[in-house]
Amino acid sequence: MDTKLTVSTSPHVHSEFTTRAIMGMVIFALIPAGIMGTYFLGLRSLGVIVTCVLACVLSEYVWQKFIMNTKTTINDLSAAVTGLLLAYNLPPTIPFWMAAVGGIFAIIIVKQFYGGIGCNIVNPALAARAMMLISWPTAMTTWTINGISGATPLAAMKAGSVAGMPSICDLLMGNMSGCIGETSSLLLIMGGAYLVWEGVISARIPLTYILSTAILSALFNHGGGMFPIHEMLTGGLLIGAFFMATDYTTSPMSEKGQYIYAAGCALLTSLIRTWGGYPEGVSFSILIMNVAVPLIDKYTEPRVFGAPKNGYFKRTGGK
Repeated sequence: MDTKLTVSTSPHVHSEFTTRAIMGMVIFALIPAGIMGTYFLGLRSLGVIVTCVLACVLSEYVWQKFIMNTKTTINDLSAAVTGLLLAYNLPPTIPFWMAAVGGIFAIIIVKQFYGGIGCNIVNPALAARAMMLISWPTAMTTWTINGISGATPLAAMKAGSVAGMPSICDLLMGNMSGCIGETSSLLLIMGGAYLVWEGVISARIPLTYILSTAILSALFNHGGGMFPIHEMLTGGLLIGAFFMATDYTTSPMSEKGQYIYAAGCALLTSLIRTWGGYPEGVSFSILIMNVAVPLIDKYTEPRVFGAPKNGYFKRTGGK
């Protein structure tokens, strides 16, 4: 027999995408929103972005090269993506040293302590943002546009002051107070659509998350229940739904699990927005559902091909 069958370990199905290629496309999808955020919120936004990216990349390099003495992985661009997402979730007025501490926390504590890329149990950028929000609440909730402090649309809805709500046009373009990368809804939607088109992410989680949040917020009478479109276009919902809730490592593997996960994110976001202490709930909702992913995977795991429906293989180990 001239042809020999070579048996190797899994995985047997390979993707055309490499980690570097995927992260490169994510960066490409995020850049327009960052440019628009810098345009409306000021040049200091660019300094925050550069600080976060450098802090993440350098901390990963130093940790792997000099502390763990292992091969560095900064070339896969995952650390740069973490820095970019963290910066996009920060106000432009945040002190640079706080932004740097957030980047170091995201990489060292949340990512590297658990084994690096693919091993973290929660999204590093969101975990760092939550840490910063708890540690420096004033700096993390000070919003300015054109040098003038003002409330975000979600904060206005929370306070019951909806008279000065931004127009849909302003929401789409990004002409409002908020974090650097969450202001331009149109560019975030375009970036998310690009990732869906390229097959980097599925539309299941983003669409379920966004639409469910709008519906639940209306049912909970948030902001009088009169702003479902504003619920979708303001705050961190779009960047969270498209770029962070879809993280491969911290989201469910099955289609059914992804729907459950996204619906859970929407429920928690709506509850926090309506009755929580903060006007926004995206970060905490995704982090909580990240922790629930192993349980979701356990109960939504597809049946093994060829195994009977009664779960014989699962109970006996196939013996």
